[in-house]
Amino acid sequence: MADPGRALQGRKVVLGVTGSIAAYKAVELARRMTQLGAEVQVIMTQAATRFVAPLTFRELTYREVLVDLFDPPAGQLMRHVHLAEEAEVLVIAPATANILAKMAAGIADDLLTCTFLATQAPVLVAPAMNRIMYLHPATQENLARLARWGVATVGPEWGPLATGIEGPGRMASVDAIIKQASEMAAGGRGLVPWPGKSDLAGVRVLVSAGPTREAVDPVRFLTNRSSGKMGFAVARAARDRGAQVVLVTGPVSLADPPGVEVVRVETAEEMRTALRDRFAACDVLVMAAAVADFRPVGYSPAKLKKGEHAGGLRLELEPTRDILSELATLRSQQVLVGFAAETEASLDRAREKLRAKGVDLLVLNDVTQPDAGFEVDTNRAILLGRSGEVEPLPLLRKEEVAHRLLDRVVALHGPTTPRGPAGDGGSQPARRG
Repeated sequence: MADPGRALQGRKVVLGVTGSIAAYKAVELARRMTQLGAEVQVIMTQAATRFVAPLTFRELTYREVLVDLFDPPAGQLMRHVHLAEEAEVLVIAPATANILAKMAAGIADDLLTCTFLATQAPVLVAPAMNRIMYLHPATQENLARLARWGVATVGPEWGPLATGIEGPGRMASVDAIIKQASEMAAGGRGLVPWPGKSDLAGVRVLVSAGPTREAVDPVRFLTNRSSGKMGFAVARAARDRGAQVVLVTGPVSLADPPGVEVVRVETAEEMRTALRDRFAACDVLVMAAAVADFRPVGYSPAKLKKGEHAGGLRLELEPTRDILSELATLRSQQVLVGFAAETEASLDRAREKLRAKGVDLLVLNDVTQPDAGFEVDTNRAILLGRSGEVEPLPLLRKEEVAHRLLDRVVALHGPTTPRGPAGDGGSQPARRG
């Protein structure tokens, strides 16, 4: 049995709140899960906002509450897809008869129902309604249908309802919901198996993502604006196509993709070590991380005081080691993919970088473009191949860019063949010419 104190620590929980008088109990649920270390993102239906103000949940979870499907923050398209991809468990509490009926019918007419249909996370519902509504054949059939799909239910409990009449329909206790949500987050599977092609089945893909941090003193560091979204998208896409994926990531706020081995590092040297240790065992390396090019020569063990440097502070920097170029010298038959995040998308410079790095494929993008740079969900890239081919991509979601990139990787990697007795039971690449 999962310990809620540990099972929810760092987990991405999407909490759906619907239009029931029991919505006030969801306030305590959100507070408790947040205290247990979960990253709780609340989605409210419009009806739920009639019972509890979104501001209440915002102050308890430290996140803006989401209500409107058609009002995403700047830089976020198809918000329900991103919420669904990042969720590790979807909890709907209270779950009204209306939301259960829409879920069972596959209706997606608001942010919560769209997220339900788009997620691969386990789903838990806590019904709360009038006893007659709960016992109605329609509600019972909807619950049975959702159960067949794999949706878990907690409650309802028997007790006094809002009308003063006792019966089944009270939302389950906060403790009961947290207990079941914790167990599901710790090892649950979603309703939909990971879709996609199986053209990377058994192929071992090593992906790097995010920025690195180079410490100046105990409170300051040098870094960059990389969010890790592109590298995480590649890891998810490779997983969906059957690959065995290891993701080495710098400091980011993204949830670990289910089904992917995640290694978290901080500095460029830590990333170099983690990638070197795993490079020989991989078939494909996708170097999407924005690794620091420089680091401070010296580290101050005490915080640098402004008053002690009134005339200014000079930092001496030294270059970090070029991880991709180094790994290219160690390659046997791995496919290597590099990224070039530039402020001027020069094809000549990109071709030179491709040659200098020794990679098979280079992804070039201009990070000055507001819809294709850091911290957004879309990208506009150019794929450059070793043989001179150039493929400009239109503005796409980063998941789609990842799949376009992997289409090229599959062509470079060649067919897979069963491993011999010394293998690990997967497949291995045919030798590339």
